[in-house]
Amino acid sequence: MQATRLAIPEVVLFTPRVFGDERGFFFESFNQAVFEQLTGLQPVFVQDNHSKSQKGVLRGLHYQLPPKAQGKLVRVVQGEVFDVAVDIRRHSPSFGRWVGAHLSADNKQQLWIPPGFAHGFVTLSDTAEFLYKTTDDYAPDYERCIAWNDAAIAIDWPIAEAPALSAKDVQGLPLALAETFD
Repeated sequence: MQATRLAIPEVVLFTPRVFGDERGFFFESFNQAVFEQLTGLQPVFVQDNHSKSQKGVLRGLHYQLPPKAQGKLVRVVQGEVFDVAVDIRRHSPSFGRWVGAHLSADNKQQLWIPPGFAHGFVTLSDTAEFLYKTTDDYAPDYERCIAWNDAAIAIDWPIAEAPALSAKDVQGLPLALAETFD
């Protein structure tokens, strides 16, 4: 497994070693000891989630506030998405900045999004199945959403048309009005 720290170094892109031949492939998608060795972190994952989305669906930018803040380890097992993490830690030098990565079933990469970051993705293929491990349970009372198209963040989404959004995501707030991390 290779770990690459992105422009915001707390966000880490993992590329697994894939063993394949004419029969198919095998790779280790998660190993706690390797994760700790590569990142110096010791997250405890308490929940796995699985979603399926159609092309053009955008989910996010979601996060949970303390004491239910979540770190997420995300990957795609079918299709392709453009995945984004936005730093919402007010005292961080990268506050309001974003990083993104193309995650797909083909590249088998994973992205670590630590607590203190908003997360979202847009589906680029006809459909995509998305898996994520979280470090805390889903807690709707602590869940918040930042507008996917906030001009202050200026995410360069690789889409030509307006995305399909949930009712919750339509109500996302601009970062300037959102509750964030101290």
